[in-house]
Amino acid sequence: MEAKSARHPDDIPALVVRNVSHSFGDKKVLNDVSLTVEQGQFVVLLGLNGAGKSTLFSLVTRLYDNVTGEIFIRGFDVRRRPSQALQRLGVVFQSRTLDSDLSLIQNLKYHAALHGFSGREASERAQAALAIVGLSDRAGDKVRALSGGQARRVEIARSLMHKPDMLLLDEPTVGLDLGSRESVVRIVRDLVAKQGLGVLWATHLMDEVKATDHVVILHKGRVLYNGRVPELLSSTGTKLVSEAFRALTGGSDAQEEAA
Repeated sequence: MEAKSARHPDDIPALVVRNVSHSFGDKKVLNDVSLTVEQGQFVVLLGLNGAGKSTLFSLVTRLYDNVTGEIFIRGFDVRRRPSQALQRLGVVFQSRTLDSDLSLIQNLKYHAALHGFSGREASERAQAALAIVGLSDRAGDKVRALSGGQARRVEIARSLMHKPDMLLLDEPTVGLDLGSRESVVRIVRDLVAKQGLGVLWATHLMDEVKATDHVVILHKGRVLYNGRVPELLSSTGTKLVSEAFRALTGGSDAQEEAA
């Protein structure tokens, strides 16, 4: 699965997770999980809190070591070639990680320095990233002056600084009002459509799934469904994603849990 120069880059998936399991002590939290995100594809990882979504993200980003299965980012094995793999990955974690006492541009330039960019290039990348998320006019403002939705958009901008091929977003709209949620989702979907990024969007909110999406349903560490929404509804004999989710999980409802 290692990247080969003879292959066209677009032929290599943004992310491949193959037969990955993980345990904390005697508790298995992921059981033989497999999924693929192609370049230019928005994939929804749908599951309740505790389903294993964050653990999977921690394995992909090497916060945890996967001792079973394989994980590739753009063809690079995250265990054998972590530097090459992670250079192609942008991440927005569920927890907020911006420095509230720094300005937007300072936060982004600090992140750029971690990736080896400084001076003019760092400034240009930061300005370009803020433009993508619609916050160019707030570049000099401190993060503490932003709304929750605006701060999340800055985190998306930060994840784009090194021009990754793949984005992971772990419950990125948790705690946001409806308008802010819609804005964040729209920005990320535009990145898929316009820049061809691969996106794995983890959520437990059913209304963030579109009728044309590819969805992976993760429940208690197992993948219960991996495919497009129309086939999900057809196979479960349901009309809504929430109904299909309940049918597969034996009555669990992510929307009810969120409420």
